[in-house]
Amino acid sequence: QVQLVESGGGLVQAGGSLRLSCAASGRTFSSYVMGWFRQAPGKEREFVAAISCSGGRTYYADSVKGRFTISRDNAKNTVYLQMNSLKPEDTAVYYCAADTRPLMVAYNGMDYWGKGTLVTVSS
Repeated sequence: QVQLVESGGGLVQAGGSLRLSCAASGRTFSSYVMGWFRQAPGKEREFVAAISCSGGRTYYADSVKGRFTISRDNAKNTVYLQMNSLKPEDTAVYYCAADTRPLMVAYNGMDYWGKGTLVTVSS
């Protein structure tokens, strides 16, 4: 099992940038596919980005492709989400997640979740 704690959320103007971090507990971080999901007010949670165990493969939602970058540091048990060119529609609670299944299966929904961090983008 893995515990996940997100940080880095906040208020930013449209066009700005934020970097989210997710610290994971446990000694087997490198065995988990990691992902970021988000839930906007009144909407269902949606997939944002995922990264393979080694970090060599990534996958993004079309809505963030080219603007967001997911990365991981297995030595620090941390996964990151660099968010650039932010838009008001990116406003949401962002959740870090982990799963032991392959990336292209896990991105549909993961087993372990953090509590989320709020990102607000003002226009």
